[in-house]
Amino acid sequence: MALENGLIALAAGLAIGATSLAAAIAEKDIGTAAIGAMAEKEELFGKGLVLTVIPETLVIFGLVIAIMIIGMAK
Repeated sequence: MALENGLIALAAGLAIGATSLAAAIAEKDIGTAAIGAMAEKEELFGKGLVLTVIPETLVIFGLVIAIMIIGMAK
């Protein structure tokens, strides 16, 4: 039983960790492009902000999957 609980915790941690890492990489690239665009046109601030926030939905999906994994264990 302890091994099963450990593997469930590992799977939930990987779900959140992998999505967080992927979101960080995506946000880095999008943020760099958004800053470059705003340097040329200041009116692109709103679009740059929205595009920078979009990768964070990956982390929310990872959290939902982790909760589902933990919920299936019971």
